[in-house]
This record gives sequence, C-alpha cells and structure tokens, in this order.
Amino acid sequence: MTAKNVRAALAGISGVHVTPYAADGEIDAALLARVIDRIAVAGVHNIVSAGNTGEFYALAADEVRLVHDVAIEANAGRSCVTAAVGRSLKEAVDLGRRARDAGADAIMAHQPLDPFAAPQAQAAYFRALADQVDLPLVAYVRSDAMAIADLMGVANHPNVAAVKFATTNLMALAECVRASDADTALWVCGLAEGWAAPFYAVGARGFTSGLVNVDPARSLAIHAALESGALERVRELVDTIATFEKMRTKFGNGANVTVVKEALALIGFAVGPVRLPGLPALDAADRAQLSGILSSWGLAPSRLAAE
Repeated sequence: MTAKNVRAALAGISGVHVTPYAADGEIDAALLARVIDRIAVAGVHNIVSAGNTGEFYALAADEVRLVHDVAIEANAGRSCVTAAVGRSLKEAVDLGRRARDAGADAIMAHQPLDPFAAPQAQAAYFRALADQVDLPLVAYVRSDAMAIADLMGVANHPNVAAVKFATTNLMALAECVRASDADTALWVCGLAEGWAAPFYAVGARGFTSGLVNVDPARSLAIHAALESGALERVRELVDTIATFEKMRTKFGNGANVTVVKEALALIGFAVGPVRLPGLPALDAADRAQLSGILSSWGLAPSRLAAE
C-alpha cells in the first residue's frame, strides 16, 4: 500500500480490534481472525492491531507478534493494517521492522508510559522510531504535556503519516492544524466517535473506534455523515451510542475495553475477560444495561454468532 493510500485510510475509521483469549488464557487466534474478518468485511478503512482496545500493555512481546500476524493474514489485503508498537525504543523498532516484513502497511507508536519521561523526550521517541522503521508511522499522543513545537516536530517528520490526537485539548489541536501545511501529518481524532464532530470542526479527519468490534455499520454511518457535513445526522447517530461510550469511561476509563469485550460476548463472540490490570468483567447490573443497549441496536446473538 502506498503512503498516499495509507493516509487516505487514516482519514477514515481506525478500528482497534480486541484480543480474544481461550479458556486457558492464551490468545485464541482462530477467534481473533473471525473478529478481524468481520471488521474488514464491513469496510473499515484501517485496522489497528495490538492497540489499547487490544490490550497492548497486557500482552507479552511474542503475543504482540502473534496478534500482528493474525491481523495481517485475516485481513488479506482488504483494509489498511496498522501494527501497534511501543514500550522501549528498541522493542518498538524491532516490532515495527518485523511488522513491516510480515506485511503491515503502517505502524502506530503508543505514547511512552515511563513516569519520568520528559515531554520533549517523548516527542523525540516518536521521531527516532520514524527514523528507524521504514513504514508510515502514526504517533499516538495521549498527553497535553507536549509543547506545540514538539507536536509539530513529530507531525512534520517525513515518515509520520498521522498524529492520533487523544486528548480533549481542542485549542491545542486547533493551533497544530493552523501550523500545518500539505506535508504535515494528518491529525486524527483519537477519542472515538463521540468526539469526532468537534475534532472535525477544528480540522482533524478520521477517528479511532472500538465500537467497530461490535457494530461496524454504526461507526461507518457516523463517518459517512461527518464526511458529508451532515452534522444533525452525526448528532443523531452519536446519541445512539452515548450510553455505551459512557459505560466505557467508568472507573477512570478502566471499563473501556471491558465493555467492548462483554458486548462481543453478548452477541455471540466469546472473546474472554480483560487481563489484569484491566477490569476483567462487568458486574451484573452493568451487563444488563449493556444487553439493553445491544437490543436497541438490533444485534441478535443467534445471527451474529453464525457469521
């Protein structure tokens, strides 16, 4: 896939797939392939493998490699595949080069979580990774600590295709967009469907999604409405997912992946619990509320489990 095609895919939906586990706690590669196939069949533009919804930080390095391999094979060239990398710079470079050799179209760098990392050094981490891996890079920015100059230093790197901007600081994003030109990386909404409209208003394009695991058609409808400028339709569609997304923010966003995996289980995909230190499962009340949301969307377990 050309760099131009990667950028076009990043302006669409970046769907972050879950990582299913079998009863013994190991990755269920066959079910993972089914999850990815369903997202690709739906027409999601970019499949992000081993992202946060895929529990990147709970996976061992060999498991991340397995997840990348399954995603690339199961996608079979239909969507762009972006392989997520991170942790130490050496690990990220090694994972990125291996993903490139396995057939990934791009890599996404998780923002370093080192509590002693200086903001300017985090920006340098992204640039060093872009220097050392010959694939378009998506820089996943989750902190307001980076100065605008540092953000622009990342976004203007010739090998950075997009910045996944995952903070609510829209004023900073707007400043970055104003400082951008045709060669600057794409600014992508990293906070999913609910934030996509205000991000679009200040110049971002595309958005990330965990919802695509559960109801990809709903996410695609939101993207289509955004691209056509049908903001009233966007609001209507976002209203239908508001309770689902609010559930994901419980416990300081600790239920983010849990809600997605529980929803998949309710519609017939037994993807297993979230690994610690994530929240393994919902309580009975939250599960009942989630079941009601899925019913309102018309998702039927008997139909979906057979797909």
